Amino acid sequence: MTTPGSTAPPLTTLTLGAALNAGLRQAMADDDTVMLVGEDIGRLGGVFRVTAGLQDAFGADRVVDSLLAESGIVGTAIGLALRGYRPVCEIQFDGFVYPAFDQIVSQLAKMRARSNGRLSLPVTIRIPVGGGIGAVEHHSESNEAYFCHTAGLRVVACASPADAHWMIQQAVACDDPVIFYEPKQRYWDKADVAVGPVPGSAPGLGAARLARQGDDATLIAYGPTVRTALDAATVAAGEGRSYEVIDLRSLSPIDLPLLERSVRKTGRAVVIHEAPSFVGLGAEIAAALTERCFTALEAPVQRVCGYNVPYPPARAERLYLPDIDRVLDAVDATFSY
Repeated sequence: MTTPGSTAPPLTTLTLGAALNAGLRQAMADDDTVMLVGEDIGRLGGVFRVTAGLQDAFGADRVVDSLLAESGIVGTAIGLALRGYRPVCEIQFDGFVYPAFDQIVSQLAKMRARSNGRLSLPVTIRIPVGGGIGAVEHHSESNEAYFCHTAGLRVVACASPADAHWMIQQAVACDDPVIFYEPKQRYWDKADVAVGPVPGSAPGLGAARLARQGDDATLIAYGPTVRTALDAATVAAGEGRSYEVIDLRSLSPIDLPLLERSVRKTGRAVVIHEAPSFVGLGAEIAAALTERCFTALEAPVQRVCGYNVPYPPARAERLYLPDIDRVLDAVDATFSY
């Protein structure tokens, strides 16, 4: 709750999914050009009910139930953006984005450069990402590396209800196209959220967040693995070690100055993500930190990632996903040098 005389809005306990819903509602109330497009997002409210009630509030012309055609969804959004709208597309599951891949990397990402800055495409593409919900094939992908590699796109990943509420509003207001990842296994995590417009004190869309302070090692995570990193740090604290946790938030661009400050303090770094390690975001971060912090590092940067295999069946996903034990083992490895 707010203190007497405070102008800050009261805190409301929300799930991450409900916080996204409230953020989209705020963005649509603030700007009549914001509209939502996606499969089953209107009457149903989306597979994860993130858009529940928004069609009733804003009408079917602003919350549009699209055809089952991801390429058409993104292509339509590009046309809407060129006509002055700020469309927000929902891709039902991460593995369903591939039919729209050509529209995203060949058109959406390149229009500003192609027009020498005369045109911008303020399109946000929401993608539920990662595993942990026991889904079937093509429903548990972690495909962020494809889009991080594509110049012209911003790529972000929320990890907490408060960040989800702010970041979705920042993404919608951004004049660049934004790939907005939502960790599907965290949709039901709850926390206090100051519902309303983004405050001036909120981190920018490209900024990382210091989620926990520490001195002995830096754990770098984003999206679904932030909570894994925080849980690992809590276990380590009981064993007398102090691990710093950074929530990356922005995957492209990366807030390297914050990472560098942390690693120069701790001397050790572990990067955690669900995507396979090979040519994953962790490899880029490890290379960048090695270039910037070589003399400060006490050990090579370690990575705790998904394995380099297709995502396994639901019964085996616990063997695939990074967990507390794998994170702690990786940090232990840095102390062996």
